[in-house]
Amino acid sequence: MKFLVSLLLALCAGTALAAPGDVQRFPAKGPVLAQLRIHGSTDIEVFGTVIADYQRLYPGTEIVYEDIITQDMYARYLNERNGPNGPDMLISSGMDLQTKLVNDGYALAHRSAQTEALPDWAQWRHEAFGISYEPVAMVYNTRQLPKARVPHTRRQLLELLRAPDAPLAGKVGTYDVQRSSVGYLLATQDTQRGSMAGALLGALGDNQVELEERTGVLLDAVSSGRLSLVYNVLGSYAQARIDAGEPLGIIEPEDYTLVVLRTAIIPRSSRHPDEARRFLDYVLSPRGQQVLSREARLMPILPAQRPQQPGGAPERSYRPIQLGPGLLVYLDALKRRQFLDAWRGSMLPPNP
Repeated sequence: MKFLVSLLLALCAGTALAAPGDVQRFPAKGPVLAQLRIHGSTDIEVFGTVIADYQRLYPGTEIVYEDIITQDMYARYLNERNGPNGPDMLISSGMDLQTKLVNDGYALAHRSAQTEALPDWAQWRHEAFGISYEPVAMVYNTRQLPKARVPHTRRQLLELLRAPDAPLAGKVGTYDVQRSSVGYLLATQDTQRGSMAGALLGALGDNQVELEERTGVLLDAVSSGRLSLVYNVLGSYAQARIDAGEPLGIIEPEDYTLVVLRTAIIPRSSRHPDEARRFLDYVLSPRGQQVLSREARLMPILPAQRPQQPGGAPERSYRPIQLGPGLLVYLDALKRRQFLDAWRGSMLPPNP
């Protein structure tokens, strides 16, 4: 209960303290002409390739990047925005929390040729901007789950979870929505879009589902064989591991594949807003989008820059989560409490 109270305070009032993230400084390649501090939920080793290319164009910019989980990013911004380490830009897959910051008046507007090229669903009020397009997938261990049993829809996953031989008992994982804001976002989206969301949660709970906060931890468990399958995770991280030779397969569900937008905002408290605007325009430019795709292995937001995805679900099955006030519904304190109570009842074993 104490943890839940702290969590709700972090989301709704911004009064909880968040742990510092991993910080990396990218020194300017010459005399320092500009500075930029980014708080991001993308791993440093992934997003560092984007920063390196930006500095090829602007070698006088010194950049500090702090890797912070989405929940902590939101809470830390509210607590530390006017301090010496306040960010100039927030880049997060926690679309709902980014939307709340915009809604509450914490973001600066920006208009440019690059932002005007975004689809309507990928920007809101010219203050929140999607920069990458992240299909949400199931990931499985190719050595443990025979091809004939790999589920391609949620109904097939439900049938596998209920199979008499219980192939996924103690071998399935997903995000812990009490700790992961991305997991919470995806679970609430499932509830709104899918009629079998409740049955699927119950079946996951019946199979002693493993709950984790970070994508990397879940993928480590699948790659090692400790888990056979994980549900509702960001697919780009798995693809990078597959390219490195890990025994993983990605399933983009054919009934519908949710798409998360990695979203950027420029905080009203930014000390270097002009540099933040320039960085945002770079990321949304054809060059920046190609670097996201080829170097960072993130799917670009602009359709013209997206590579073909062999073996993925047809793009008509993709359901991008739209930026806007609809994302605030499940951040309401009462709505959140009701959802978490139902989720815990399905996913967690009863107290002895």
